[in-house]
Amino acid sequence: MTAHQVGQCPPPAATDSRSLQGSWRRLTELFPDLRIHSAAPRTDPDWTTAAALATDPAALDATIAFDERLGLKLYGAPTRPDVTAGFSLHRYAWPVALAFTLPWFLERRVPVLPVEQISINRADGELTARPLAFHCLPDDPAASHPDALVAPDRPALDTALRAALADHLAPVLDAFRPRVRRGPRTLWALVTDDVVDGLWYLSTLLDEEPRAVAELTALLPGDASSAPFVGAPGFREEGGHRTRTRVSCCLFYTVRPTEPCFSCPRSK
Repeated sequence: MTAHQVGQCPPPAATDSRSLQGSWRRLTELFPDLRIHSAAPRTDPDWTTAAALATDPAALDATIAFDERLGLKLYGAPTRPDVTAGFSLHRYAWPVALAFTLPWFLERRVPVLPVEQISINRADGELTARPLAFHCLPDDPAASHPDALVAPDRPALDTALRAALADHLAPVLDAFRPRVRRGPRTLWALVTDDVVDGLWYLSTLLDEEPRAVAELTALLPGDASSAPFVGAPGFREEGGHRTRTRVSCCLFYTVRPTEPCFSCPRSK
């Protein structure tokens, strides 16, 4: 993993997050099923910290068990244990990635959010996030904030986003890997798809899809510069609509063989 450091290291105390709340509030306005609160990680009932997912097998078991119950409710039959774990990882990575990518897209700010700074309530669709700092550009009005890490230009800010996402996701993927029964490359491909698909979806609600497509394509070119992320977004026009083919398989075909995802790599 390539870490990008600009100017200084993040301070040990969490920032008040006011420099990021605008994007998170906008997310809730557009997509009420997902709400990000600027708050310390919560451990009360129904909440799980990202750090616990990464380090506590019991917390990981409980999260996967949630998706086992959800699968029975949605599909009427149990899913394979490795498929259930993969669904659980996807349902974690998709919303958490938006805590990073939406401020980058809307405000050119990238939060520093290691696993110790996030918690999730899957039942209610809520996250808490308490960044340690944030990356921004020199012309950002918040560049003089004591928690700002000023990147010299857009390519450096994009590098900071990839590094911040990778730093958060790496320990979570390590924890899920034995349960999903896939190698590191496949897991990084899965979260690459979640990073792309989450912001792509939100951009349609913002009526800014063309800009998001262009910026995601530049962010994840699929070469060594975007490692450990795997593959490129691969957007294309098809039948008058924009689409893409996932770089990973979500394994939904194991549940509904006749209903592949619209971006399923097995059907292309």
